[in-house]
Amino acid sequence: MSKFRVILIFSFSVLFLAIALCNSHEPKENNSKFFFVQITDTHFGDGDGIKRTRKVIEMINALPMQIECVVHTGDITMDKLDDKNIVESGLSVMNKLSVPVHYVPGNHDIVRNKLKSTSEVFSKKFGGLISTAEYDGVVFVFLYTEPLSESFSVDGYAPLEQLEAELKKAAGKPVVIFHHAPSVDEFFNGKFIAGWKEDIREKWIKLVNQYDVKAVFAGHFHADEQHWLGEVPLYVSSSVAGYWGRQASFRIYEYDNGKVSYRTQYVGNAE
Repeated sequence: MSKFRVILIFSFSVLFLAIALCNSHEPKENNSKFFFVQITDTHFGDGDGIKRTRKVIEMINALPMQIECVVHTGDITMDKLDDKNIVESGLSVMNKLSVPVHYVPGNHDIVRNKLKSTSEVFSKKFGGLISTAEYDGVVFVFLYTEPLSESFSVDGYAPLEQLEAELKKAAGKPVVIFHHAPSVDEFFNGKFIAGWKEDIREKWIKLVNQYDVKAVFAGHFHADEQHWLGEVPLYVSSSVAGYWGRQASFRIYEYDNGKVSYRTQYVGNAE
């Protein structure tokens, strides 16, 4: 073998190795395709939230597609997390779901004037302030963000830092994030209502765009909305509860190789 051919083969080998190493750091699609459901703002303990949720769950259990999980994005109760009867009544309805269910606390679950007691109840009955699950290679992150949206602190809990730790732990897998109050301003009755402080919002948007986050999901607004956080879509689902004349609803999402689409399902009379 000539010296020229040896040099040529070596050069191509180095080139292919460099390409392989470079590609190994890029996010890889995992060709996942599956369905999941979001419900939000059931507000147990006020109005007919439990009746409405019962009907929603009957509809979810009867869906023709295979659902991997249901995510409740907060305001499970209406300031009643410390009422054992309300919590148990709500759970007895939610536990009728035929698939796993994950919960995110809302501003009416962990309440600021009872931070310690309500956060303890939430952790015991529904899950941690941040938790994860994985479905078909996609990492689901469930995150308590009221300290960000309302600018207060919780001892031992740093949402942005702990979210980044989970994003790093995902190690290149695609991620979807669920929380309660959206990071965008609310538009209600013809005017904007300020939400997150701008500096916190900017940190949040920067963080979710640094990793392979495919979508963010929230509730709180009791309205159907879609926004963009940089390059990451934000989906805001309407509520189960009937405030402001809202019809009970839930969302069916389809995750298809990194892209997310949805169908909003409206619920008839809950009697």
